Amino acid sequence: MIVKPTAEGLAASATAARTGGLPPVHLWNPPFCGDLDMVIKRDGTWFYEGTPIGRKELVRLFSTILKIEDGAYFLVTPVEKVGITVEDAPFVAVDFEVSGSDQTLTFETNVRDRTIAGTDNPIRVVRDPETGEPAPYVHVRAGLEALIDRKSFYRLVDLGETDTVGGVDWFGVRSSGVFFPIIPASDLKEV
Repeated sequence: MIVKPTAEGLAASATAARTGGLPPVHLWNPPFCGDLDMVIKRDGTWFYEGTPIGRKELVRLFSTILKIEDGAYFLVTPVEKVGITVEDAPFVAVDFEVSGSDQTLTFETNVRDRTIAGTDNPIRVVRDPETGEPAPYVHVRAGLEALIDRKSFYRLVDLGETDTVGGVDWFGVRSSGVFFPIIPASDLKEV
């Protein structure tokens, strides 16, 4: 008899597997148990069976067992792996702090992850080909990204500067000594 995975079962397994800190999901390769009716919306809200998950601690727990493989998202425990839907990025960067002489940017996500933008956690910006609207992201962990919210992106732009990358002048931002291009400097006149 095949048992359909549930959010409650996953939460119980994830809680049992926790030893402090983030679980070693990169080491877990359990069998695929099917898809779960769970969606992470573009604004970072998690839904289960069409209803928002209101318990922040439960969302945090699920976020710690999230894994991406070949562009698909899964919640994994040592004994099961279920597919979920992510509309854009699984996390939203809701704030950041600036520190140090090398302008280190430390982002905080909607699920309380903290990530320092730099070589290992780059910032990237994708522009909508039709509207030119930017969608900025920062890498959080293990291939998982956070969409940088609008207020934080505006604050980043205030820190921006121009630099040459690959022979092209770019407007961008620095963190931990690394320059992250946002938009070609020639396009700034259009904005």
